[in-house]
Amino acid sequence: MHGLFEGVGIALGSLRANKVRASLTILGVGIGVAVVMAIASMVHGINAGVTEIFEQMGPRTFFVFRYFQGGINISDGSDEMSPWRRNPPLSLAELDRIADLPTVGLAVVGEDGNASVEYGSETLSSVQVYSRGTRWLEVSGGDVYPGRSFTQLEQEASARVAVVTTSLAEQLFGRLDPVGRRLKIAGDPYQVIGVYSPPPDLFGDSERPAVYLPHNTFDKKIPHFRGWMNFFVKPAATATVQETIDDVTGALRSARGLRPAEESNFSIVTQDKMLETWNNMTGVVFAVMIALSSVGLMVGGVGVIAIMMISVTERTREIGVRKALGARRRAIMWQFLIEAATLTAVGGAFGMMLGGGVSVLVRTLTPLPAEVPALAVVVALGASVGTGIFFGLYPAAKAARLDPVEALRHE
Repeated sequence: MHGLFEGVGIALGSLRANKVRASLTILGVGIGVAVVMAIASMVHGINAGVTEIFEQMGPRTFFVFRYFQGGINISDGSDEMSPWRRNPPLSLAELDRIADLPTVGLAVVGEDGNASVEYGSETLSSVQVYSRGTRWLEVSGGDVYPGRSFTQLEQEASARVAVVTTSLAEQLFGRLDPVGRRLKIAGDPYQVIGVYSPPPDLFGDSERPAVYLPHNTFDKKIPHFRGWMNFFVKPAATATVQETIDDVTGALRSARGLRPAEESNFSIVTQDKMLETWNNMTGVVFAVMIALSSVGLMVGGVGVIAIMMISVTERTREIGVRKALGARRRAIMWQFLIEAATLTAVGGAFGMMLGGGVSVLVRTLTPLPAEVPALAVVVALGASVGTGIFFGLYPAAKAARLDPVEALRHE
């Protein structure tokens, strides 16, 4: 224990004696550790936010897609690079078939597109337009107030009624009451029947102007890329998620005439699968940033070698005296490794404070709930100390191998 404190004290003295070289070491290690901390906090915050978004839909809700692969897909437009083309689009007839299953409590259709929205002299181009079934709030979260959502009768009649988000209402109507007013969407008149307040969204989508229409109205009036209809399915209270998935799978395969040996030409994706896909994507980003941050640790490591080699040279005679008095190689090497680890640990502490400050700024200035996980602190500190030990091995080994007679003659 005495050797440990002695090594730390000598290392701190070296910091004071070699301020420029020590500062470069601390800065290099600090930048590497700060990057690790900042990225870890943002990835942790994003993952927590995505989980919260799914929880707003209901933890048992799952999705039916025409095609789902997850991650980033690259396509050159060919059939080979666009496997989704092999799957027929989902249909409203299939939605009705799913909704009639005893294990299904709710099945809601969803599509989206973009259109211009006008009111008086105000025009907003390329506003997000969503199509939904009548019970869409049960899977989207949020609330419609003032006003109401569209009814089943309006859905069946393809009524030109619209629910606008609070941000769209503020931009178009200002302080006027939006309910009952008429606006134009893609050139056609619609009556506003409600104002939708979306749940908080870490990606800021809840603050984007958008409008929700009955699906039948959307399908007939709004320009959109056809073939990408999807379903939100919530199991009945008496059924498990897996039971409902099995029934939905069987119903769709039967409707499409698939034989037992044939693969399903649709995708059923649970929230766990969506989260797994998302975590894999953010994991790749985190790994890349870790690789980049290692550059800073390398810079700090080079500084460690330089400082420790100078320290070995300056203390050659001291090493000779210690060896002459019976100090073993292991003790000499241990002392220099402690000094090297202390140098990089100081840089690591600086980096942790810097990374923590970045995390606080992100959490304060953005909707991202950035938070530094405890594991990131341990990894950052371990990386900084490990850098010192790794790059301090050569100087420490050189000091331990010094011949005591030659070291005592050193001037």
